[in-house]
Amino acid sequence: MRFLLLLLPLSLFANLNIAVSYPYIGALTKSIGGENVETVVLANGNWDPHFVVPKPSLISKVRNADGLIMNGGQLEIGWLPPLIKKAGNPKTNVNAKTFLNLSNHISMIDKPQSVSRSGGDLHPEGNPHFNLDPNNILILANAIKEYLSTIDSKNSHVYEKNYVIFSDMWKKKIELWNEKMLSKKGVKVVQFHNILAYFNKAYKIENIATIEPLPGIPPSSKHTVDTIELIKKEQPCCILHDVYHSTKTAEFISEKTGIKIVLIPHDIGALESVEDLTSLFDYLTSAIK
Repeated sequence: MRFLLLLLPLSLFANLNIAVSYPYIGALTKSIGGENVETVVLANGNWDPHFVVPKPSLISKVRNADGLIMNGGQLEIGWLPPLIKKAGNPKTNVNAKTFLNLSNHISMIDKPQSVSRSGGDLHPEGNPHFNLDPNNILILANAIKEYLSTIDSKNSHVYEKNYVIFSDMWKKKIELWNEKMLSKKGVKVVQFHNILAYFNKAYKIENIATIEPLPGIPPSSKHTVDTIELIKKEQPCCILHDVYHSTKTAEFISEKTGIKIVLIPHDIGALESVEDLTSLFDYLTSAIK
């Protein structure tokens, strides 16, 4: 009997089967949904979040989902729309009540005044990496709670209770991280890609340069030389480098300036030590030394 139970699909034991684009969304959805929700995460945490191959296995996951939650801000623009189209599941369509775009609940920053190819791969709605401000996590958790309560109203009391538990825990963590980051105010850093825009704003970290001359544009020799000269002048503490771009240019810059490279996780699973949302921000708030 126990063996037969193991063979049964998880969907039989959960009210909702929710597909989510990224691991951090899966963790939040599971925290709020509890036993009433199973999450299916489409992208791995160590992948470039801009580029995910819509494999047949992912199409199947979207096709069988009771709903879909995405980051938004056009972060998934290159891969999620074709996945939704191929899956043909009305529950995951953009206008369905079972579809949630988290970016609609965030005041996004760095909105470009104009968008053209000359500006690189700009996101017209603003920087989409808002999940890296721990304060935004509470906003996103609330949005997910409201979403689950709307599509599964009979369990809304459960989602409300789970949200309160998560919120109380998270607020205590924010206090610890704020205290930890107090001494880092005004510290200068360099990034490869401006993935930490919201984190840096929250803790008043100054990003003086990106190794990319423009978003999505590989570093040129001239820009690299200019960055080296700027580093020598401004003396930033480090290069905060995402895990999915090559560190080759950063290593060259480090060689020429003595500045250290620190790998920065952007999501759960981006590094082995980042197993959940708490360890993601534990890592980020310990990265600058």
